[in-house]
Amino acid sequence: MEIKQFIADFADQFDETELNEFQPKTEFRELEEWSSLAGLAILNMIGKKYGVKISASEIKGIDTIEALYNLVLSKK
Repeated sequence: MEIKQFIADFADQFDETELNEFQPKTEFRELEEWSSLAGLAILNMIGKKYGVKISASEIKGIDTIEALYNLVLSKK
């Protein structure tokens, strides 16, 4: 798994945010479209696409897409 693909999969969970807004250092909670529903969609995507289960409490301590990617890698 490469971060570029992870970012694309992450970005697919958003309808209105431009793809160029999604970078490794993007603080995803700062995105206008971010919501608790988006967070659940991200957790679901990670479970289905990467076979990794991340709890809501684990994602609370993460700010950037890169940090989330690294958490997913650590659980594979």
